[in-house]
Amino acid sequence: MSADWSIGCIPYKRALLTPEKTAIIFEDIPITYRKLNEGINKTAHMLEKKGIKKGDRVGLILLNCIEFLEVYFACAKLGAILVPLNWRLVWPELEYQLNDSSVRLLVFHDTFLGSIDLIRNKLKVEQGKFIFLPSGNNLLPGFQPPKCPEWADDYHKIVDGQPVSEPYVEDPVDLNDSLAIIYTSGVTGKPKGAVVSHLQTYFKNFQVRIYTDSQPGDVIIAQMPLFHSGGLFIVVTPSLCSGVTIVMRRGFDPNEFAEDIQRYKGTIIFALTTMWRLILETGKLDQIDVGSVRSVIGGGERTPPSLFEELAKRNLRMQQGFGQTENSAMTLLPKEDIQRKMGSIGKPGFFTDIWISDGKGNRLPPGEIGEICAKGPTVMSGYWGNPEETAQTIVKGVLHTGDLGYIDEEGYFYIVDRAKDMYRSGGENVYPAEVEKVLMTHPKISMAAIIGVPDNKWGEIGKAFIVPAPNETITEKEILDFLKDKVAEYKHPTKFKFMKELPLTATMKVKKSELKELYSEE
Repeated sequence: MSADWSIGCIPYKRALLTPEKTAIIFEDIPITYRKLNEGINKTAHMLEKKGIKKGDRVGLILLNCIEFLEVYFACAKLGAILVPLNWRLVWPELEYQLNDSSVRLLVFHDTFLGSIDLIRNKLKVEQGKFIFLPSGNNLLPGFQPPKCPEWADDYHKIVDGQPVSEPYVEDPVDLNDSLAIIYTSGVTGKPKGAVVSHLQTYFKNFQVRIYTDSQPGDVIIAQMPLFHSGGLFIVVTPSLCSGVTIVMRRGFDPNEFAEDIQRYKGTIIFALTTMWRLILETGKLDQIDVGSVRSVIGGGERTPPSLFEELAKRNLRMQQGFGQTENSAMTLLPKEDIQRKMGSIGKPGFFTDIWISDGKGNRLPPGEIGEICAKGPTVMSGYWGNPEETAQTIVKGVLHTGDLGYIDEEGYFYIVDRAKDMYRSGGENVYPAEVEKVLMTHPKISMAAIIGVPDNKWGEIGKAFIVPAPNETITEKEILDFLKDKVAEYKHPTKFKFMKELPLTATMKVKKSELKELYSEE
């Protein structure tokens, strides 16, 4: 499909249709659709004056903020390609991703000035195209935020005087053009940049709208990072397309999140499993009114039944979904099936076809474990500058997710594990996720992760990393006794390490690659 249209049309159309409707409440300050679109247009004119044109990459290292959205939609209107980077990265990782995508212009918050200063002479970012933005994140008494360095421009100084009119684009944006490059977390080897087009993003909009049945009067509560596909393409873009109001903050705070539900009468809530765990620990959910909530969208990692139950006690019924950077929002469990199909990731969305493959192109019947494969208009275009990896991941239009799962007789999908996380012990396949799921039901365990480590006798054995629940202690014997009648003995971990916390990605998934790197030889 080819058409002169873009994701940048979303704020433009909303400004025409509902100009005085509140689009975003950022840190308790409301911003209308008209004001949002005007800010986007100012930013687009600034980018044009900086020489940014269709196909150029624009990098962002920002906390959640309105300016993030201004740059995102401005790039969409011009046909430039957004490269939002994880602000948790250290400078060598930032250097790699910025240069891998050949970013021409970089916008960064004052918080990350030190990292950018370390690498700026090694980047492909051109002179005069470093743009500094105060974060307003001054949490410590007496803290003096850094000032704009001489080698950068102050964002507001170069944007504020620009016109609010729609930018004129000589080379119109086509729906098939690239919108953004989102880097994967680099679990194996170097991170890869998943390229997402305008067309794919529109189909995700439609899919999420069907999932949530969003209405103009809805209020979305979400504090997911915008640099990740979940925050940008599952929460913000579909929400603004629907004309709803989004409550947004710089970052996640469990107390504030719970209070925002009551304060703004949230109707649709997006939060990952780890976020819900932290929210429950505050006790705030027992002190607020959640009567306005009609949909809770979650997941992002294995979720124990106990968490569903704790939320349900408070009339919050979480629907678990499944997606990847390469193809987000693939499935969602219908609300009416949460209890009946506990543990399922649901059924494929309206614009996604998924199935279980035996690795040879054959679809497996219900109950058999294989790789989850997918196709449809929401699948990424490929990996930026990496045709070899693209060819291995997308074969004849089919996305090979690397996730192992199965379907039941009614067509509901279940994830077993990542293919790379499976290990073989004594000739038997062991899927850590199966054991982790059981461990997470123990009242003394807050988090659990298992990896396969080398063993002279069995080839590989399981090593468990356990984070005890607050104010609790637990022993290896207690854990093994707990597993005895629940999981076959060959699947039991043999080694244990007790930790205060586990390394997490931006989407709150455990970084097993880091655990393997640091602790495999212990």
